[in-house]
Amino acid sequence: MKKILFIDRDGTIIEEPPGDFQVDRMDKLRFKPGVIGALRKITEETDYRLVMVSNQDGLGTTAFPLTVFMPPHDFMLKVLAGEGIVFDEVLIDGSFPEENSPCRKPGTGMVKKYIDEWLDRENSYVIGDRLTDMELASNMGLKGILFGEKKAEGCPEAIVCSSWEKVYRYLKSCSRRVSLSRETSETEVRVTLVLDGAGESDIRTGIGFFDHMLEQVARHGGVDLIVVANGDREVDEHHTIEDTAILLGRCFAVALGSKKGIERYGFALPMDDSRAEVLLDFSGRGYLVWEVRFEREYVGEFPTEMTRHFFESFCREAGCNLHVVAKGENTHHLIEAIFKAFGRCINTAIKVTGTSIPSSKGQL
Repeated sequence: MKKILFIDRDGTIIEEPPGDFQVDRMDKLRFKPGVIGALRKITEETDYRLVMVSNQDGLGTTAFPLTVFMPPHDFMLKVLAGEGIVFDEVLIDGSFPEENSPCRKPGTGMVKKYIDEWLDRENSYVIGDRLTDMELASNMGLKGILFGEKKAEGCPEAIVCSSWEKVYRYLKSCSRRVSLSRETSETEVRVTLVLDGAGESDIRTGIGFFDHMLEQVARHGGVDLIVVANGDREVDEHHTIEDTAILLGRCFAVALGSKKGIERYGFALPMDDSRAEVLLDFSGRGYLVWEVRFEREYVGEFPTEMTRHFFESFCREAGCNLHVVAKGENTHHLIEAIFKAFGRCINTAIKVTGTSIPSSKGQL
């Protein structure tokens, strides 16, 4: 899915001149404070794509000729491109308000193709300084970021940011968050994952030991995790555990996105009588190596044979290579050591320490 920032121009990226509100001369072009640095960091550190969406009253008419609009507009784009800030598309509607054009914000005519494409609505935003921008966000089914000191009267759901630094910090905190659901004739599962979290969790699968293991993944992985699963446990626990693993793996794949700047790899730990060596690589290729034997059939209501199946399902959906070698006398400790080591691997592997994709291929 594509995460896109639909960004207004005048009043958001550049200053809007008082009086005629037209940037029709080079001396009227002024960038908003902090916009270049913030957009550069957003471009380097996240997977957001950028699309400019702007109303320019009467553009192309004698009221606002293209010959006076284009020089400062082109210069603005060149300055931004020089800092690595490139827009996938620049969309401009030149109609007057009284024309009621469906392409004029807050109408969705200009952005219709993005709505129809594989747009990540949960994590895409409209950023602008006017309530019409927030109305556009609502019409697109997205969240809006109202830029400036204004109150979001009439749009209480809008996020208000008074500076571009605050816009950057907000987007950075949300850039690796995902919520997904999966419903079959056997289970209903909902998972929310925040990679840049604090190890907090709310796990409700109806299988106590499994809940405890997923809590360990969140705590030791340093991720925030919400899991709600309702399955056909009157049959057995298989489908609930399997479908939770599938959706959790899928959440990691979506949240990691291009994997830009991540460490990619992670490692091991001991627990009492047990020792678990877990090696992980978010390589994009799902593969599990498993060298573990359990002496007990169940721990609580959790079938120990489902431990391997959980990690197989996770690896396939997350696109990761996982090697698990573990030994121990106490089955509870052994399984817990595996899940804790898995969490520690995640903690290391998902850390963002650079800006490039960690692969000689250029993609993972």
